[in-house]
Amino acid sequence: MVGNPHADPDEDIAYRVLAKNGFAPEWVELNKDIRFRIWRWRAALRLAWQQQQEDTQRDECEKQQKWTTLLMQFEEELQDVNRKVLRYNLIVPFGRQIFGYKLEKELQRLHDEAKEKRASSDD
Repeated sequence: MVGNPHADPDEDIAYRVLAKNGFAPEWVELNKDIRFRIWRWRAALRLAWQQQQEDTQRDECEKQQKWTTLLMQFEEELQDVNRKVLRYNLIVPFGRQIFGYKLEKELQRLHDEAKEKRASSDD
């Protein structure tokens, strides 16, 4: 096994011993938690967005009110994830920082996916 040439050899050995025994540095566990939370959050956002798009029972005003309420909840959850991202970025070794997440970008991703899906179904 080749270690990190930029890491202190003692740290490298310590990380390997910890990893072999089921322990990991806090930033590794935090990264796993962030990735899991954002995966779950995106799945919930996608489902809510699809349901909103397919909702034919409500009038547009009612749909918009419900969607606005849901977006506020998603924004709060995303702020919690971003607090974890900030914590992660403060403790992770240099060069491993990650960007925070933005609701607008995630919504744009859903719109882009829907456009691609429609374009491929039209072919």
